Amino acid sequence: MASTISFSLGNVLVRPKVAHRTASFPPSTNLRSFVAVRASNEQDDSIKTSRTLEECEAAAVAGNFPAPPPLVKPAGPKGTPKIKPLDLARRPRRNRRSLALRSAFQETTLSPANFVLPLFIHEGELDTPIGAMPGCFRLGWQHGLIAEVSKARDVGVNSFVLFPKIPDALKTPTGDEAYNDNGLVPRSIRLLKDKFPDIIIYTDVALDPYSSDGHDGIVREDGVIMNDETVYQLCKQAVSQARAGADVVSPSDMMDGRVGAIRKALDAEGFHDVSIMSYTAKYQMNPANYREALIETEADEAEGADILLVKPALPYLDVIRLLRDNSSLPIAAYQASREYSMTKAVGVLKWMDEERVMMESLMCIRRAGADIILSYFARQAAGVLCGTKSN
Repeated sequence: MASTISFSLGNVLVRPKVAHRTASFPPSTNLRSFVAVRASNEQDDSIKTSRTLEECEAAAVAGNFPAPPPLVKPAGPKGTPKIKPLDLARRPRRNRRSLALRSAFQETTLSPANFVLPLFIHEGELDTPIGAMPGCFRLGWQHGLIAEVSKARDVGVNSFVLFPKIPDALKTPTGDEAYNDNGLVPRSIRLLKDKFPDIIIYTDVALDPYSSDGHDGIVREDGVIMNDETVYQLCKQAVSQARAGADVVSPSDMMDGRVGAIRKALDAEGFHDVSIMSYTAKYQMNPANYREALIETEADEAEGADILLVKPALPYLDVIRLLRDNSSLPIAAYQASREYSMTKAVGVLKWMDEERVMMESLMCIRRAGADIILSYFARQAAGVLCGTKSN
């Protein structure tokens, strides 16, 4: 039986397609891949008719194309002035007049693969809400952590960075708990890698979670941070994390020379494949300074950093672009807690659409030049991109 196509009397697009034979067309025939079929003389649009694919093809071979539909320009509202069109060589709106065109020419894309989800962990069994960050919790390292990672993987997020809350009893002025191989972070890394061996685990290299003084480094009796002594401790911390299975260690302490020292320490222990993501521009620097970020960039690159990170993200979009334009290394940006909390607040107060603000801010960070974004919105945003709503 011959295949047929049905169409109402109106403008219909028909794609002639015959699988069982190939037609030969004369050179003069202007056959397009789509043929417009239009009924011009019928009055009753409800009447239906049909033609076989073979009949459509025969008409096309014979050059019997229907007349094109008349050009109809939609009218403007009443009172629209009648003017002569502007003589413009360029009309940029042409390239964004439809969703398809806007998508075709989109310069920046956003994907769950661009996200790193920060996770707060603690020794307890229960997940504890973080008051100033709705939707964020301090996760129990044995159960809550596994559940959160599993949910994130369901929407395509496969990269995670761990931040521990250490019991006060384990904190000391020199932060020795930072390199305990059986500490909270190494145990959590081993657990995650056993359950999800293909995920990427980033770690935080700094003494502040382990310091009784609460600083990123060892504090001298006169209040001065001891740079070189702190770097020595950070090297031991990074090696301990690598030993547990970390893929990327991330010094956030801003000590001078720590990237080179950590690289040497990792290589000396055989961890040549463990990457270093350096916090290159961070709030410890004077936020009024711009060129200073280049000094840190040059130092971190020379010392062997694999990824350069800027924190915070939105207030430092210009710095992200500065690093992007001056380095071939991947650029990371940390959408800090204040950025997350502000967006959540305007959503709760109904001042703005939380989802739109969230997605636009993430796109802006990508547009500025970030390859990956550390964001507490990672799972929520990935759910939007996947067409699902995360809980």
